[in-house]
Amino acid sequence: MMRSLLIANRGEIACRIIRTARAMGMRTIAIYSDADAGALHVRVANEAVHIGPSPASESYLAADRIIAAAQQAGAEAIHPGYGFLAENAAFAERVAGAGLIWVGPHPDSILHMGAKDKAKQLMQQAGVPVVPGYLGEDQSPARLQAEASAIGYPVLIKAVAGGGGKGMRQVETSAAFADALIACRHEAMSSFGDDRVIIEKHIACARHIEVQVFGDHHGNVVHLFERDCSLQRRHQKVIEEAPAPGMDEATRAWLCATAVQAAKAIGYVGAGTIEFIADTSAGLRADRIWFMEMNTRLQVEHPVTEAITGVDLVAWQLRVAAGEELPLRQDQLSINGWAIEGRIYAEDPRNDFLPSTGKMEIFHPGYGFMRFDAGYEAGDTIPPYYDPLIGKVIAHQRDREAAIENFASQLEDALIVPVKTNIGLLVRILRHEAFIHGMIDTGFIARHLDDLVPGAFPHPDALSRGVERLLPPDMDEDNGTRGLMGFRLNAPPQEEVVLWVDGVAKSVRLDRAGLVDYHALTTDISTTDLWLIDQGQPYRVSTRANSETAMIVENGNIVAPMPGRIITIHVAVNEPVIQGQKLITLEAMKMAHSLVAPFDGIVTACNVVTGMQVDAGASLISISVLP
Repeated sequence: MMRSLLIANRGEIACRIIRTARAMGMRTIAIYSDADAGALHVRVANEAVHIGPSPASESYLAADRIIAAAQQAGAEAIHPGYGFLAENAAFAERVAGAGLIWVGPHPDSILHMGAKDKAKQLMQQAGVPVVPGYLGEDQSPARLQAEASAIGYPVLIKAVAGGGGKGMRQVETSAAFADALIACRHEAMSSFGDDRVIIEKHIACARHIEVQVFGDHHGNVVHLFERDCSLQRRHQKVIEEAPAPGMDEATRAWLCATAVQAAKAIGYVGAGTIEFIADTSAGLRADRIWFMEMNTRLQVEHPVTEAITGVDLVAWQLRVAAGEELPLRQDQLSINGWAIEGRIYAEDPRNDFLPSTGKMEIFHPGYGFMRFDAGYEAGDTIPPYYDPLIGKVIAHQRDREAAIENFASQLEDALIVPVKTNIGLLVRILRHEAFIHGMIDTGFIARHLDDLVPGAFPHPDALSRGVERLLPPDMDEDNGTRGLMGFRLNAPPQEEVVLWVDGVAKSVRLDRAGLVDYHALTTDISTTDLWLIDQGQPYRVSTRANSETAMIVENGNIVAPMPGRIITIHVAVNEPVIQGQKLITLEAMKMAHSLVAPFDGIVTACNVVTGMQVDAGASLISISVLP
C-alpha cells in the first residue's frame, strides 16, 4: 500500500478522498490555486502545495504543475477525483511516466470510453445495446445538422469528452440547432479542451440509470448495483438514489450483468460507471434500456452506493491501485436499505439558477444526516472559478419512504446564507407527490418547475411562526398585548403590519390564526433581524428599514449577475432588439449564461468587449424603449 497520496482536485471530493486516505494511514497532499489558499481541502490535508493562479486552466488543469507538486512533496500516488483531469488519458500516462501510481483505470480505458463516440462503437461490438445517434468524424455544422434532422427532433448534442451536463444541449427544432451547437462546443472546449460532439436521439420519458462497476489487475470485475440519477436540471444531476425505484429483480440482474460485460470487454480496472438511458413510457423494461456512456472515474453520487453496500469505494480504489485484489466477490455484495443523495449547489433557483458566489456567514446543512460530504465550512467563500457544488447530503434508511422522510425533514432546517443555494428546491422535490410515488424521469424538474422553485415570499403560515421572534419585548399589562407598528395579538382579524422580506417591504394582514394576506409596497432594502426558513428556503425578515439601500438598476441597464468573462456580444449599439433576444453570453463557474433583452428597444450603449472579465453588478449594456 502506498504511504503518501496527492489529490489532484479540490472541494468536497478532495476532502472525501483525504478522509479515507488518512484513515488508511497515508500522508495526504493537497494542491491549491490562489482562490483556494484557505480552502477546506487545504486545511484538512497533511500538507498542501500551491500550483498557480485561480483559473482552472492555470492550476487544476495544469498537468505539469500537478506532477511537479507531487514530486516536490514526495507523493507516491495521485488520485484525480472527478472532473478536471480525472478522465484525461494523457495525464494518466504522464503520471505513470513520472514514476507515480495513478489511482484510476489504464489510460487506454480512459481513451476508449472517455470519448462518447468510440465508447458506443466498442459497446456495439461487445453486444451492448446503444442509443441511436451520429458518431461520425465529420464535425462540420452542416453535417451535424443534417444528421440531427435524419435522426428526428428532439435530439441531444453531447460533447465527445463531456460530463456533468457540460457541453450538452437538448434541441427541439432545426432552427435552434446552430446556436445550441455553438454553446455546446464552447463549453466543451472550455471544460475539456475538446469541442467535438455527437448527436443522440432524445428519449422520451427517460430514466438515467447507472451501474457501479469495479475491476482489479487480477481479472476480477464486480458490480455494486444500480443508481437512479434521473432528477436532473439541464443535464446536471440534482438528486440520486440507490437502488432505482421500480426496478424488478429480473431487470436488475440483466442490467448489472450487461454493465459487467461492458467493463470486461475493455479489461477495465478501478472504479467506473456504466450509464444507461431507459425509455419508461411502457415501464422499466430491459428491452427499452440502452448504453449511453461510461465514466472512467469515481462518480459524484458514489455515496449512495457506499450506503447500501457498506463499501468504501475510495478505499477500494487505493487498494486496487496498489495491486491488491478486490476485497469482496460478487456473491458477497448485497443491497441493504435505501439511500438518497441531494447535491447542494451555490445557485439561485429563483433567478434562473444563476451561480452564487461570496462568503457563507452561516453554514448549517441540517441535522440527522447519515453523512454530509462538503468542500466548505462556515466562513468559507465560494469562488467564481469552479463548479458551484457546495456539498452533498446523504440519507440512508430501511426503505425509500423512510429515506425520503428523513432527508426532507432534516433538510427543511438547513441554512446556508447569504450565498444562494438550491436547498429549498431539494425540499420541494422530496415533498412532491410525483417524486414520492416514484413517478420520475429526466424531465421531472422542468415539468414541475413552478411547484419546485421557492416563491418570492414565504408561505403565510411560515411567516406567522416567525413574527413572534421579531416582536419587541414591551408588554401591555392591561390587555396582555405587545405593540408592533399597530399590530396586536388579541386585536380583531385583519390587523396590518409592515415587514421587510428579502429587502422588500410588505404589508401583512394577520388574524389570531396567523397571516392571511400580503402584498408588496416598495423596494427599499433593510437591515435584517431574522432568517426565516420556509421548506428549506431562507428569507431575510425585518421589522424596520434603515438608510442602507441596494443599488437600483434603471430599466434597460443590463448588469452582470455574477463575476465572469464575456464570451460573446450578440448585438451592436443602435441595433433594435426584441424582448427575450440574446444580448450577451457570460461564462461563469464553467457554464455559459445568456443575458437577454427585458423588453423591445434599441441598444444605446455597450460597456464591454469580448474576453473581458467583469465583476458582479458591472454595467454591461443599455437598452432604451423605442420612441
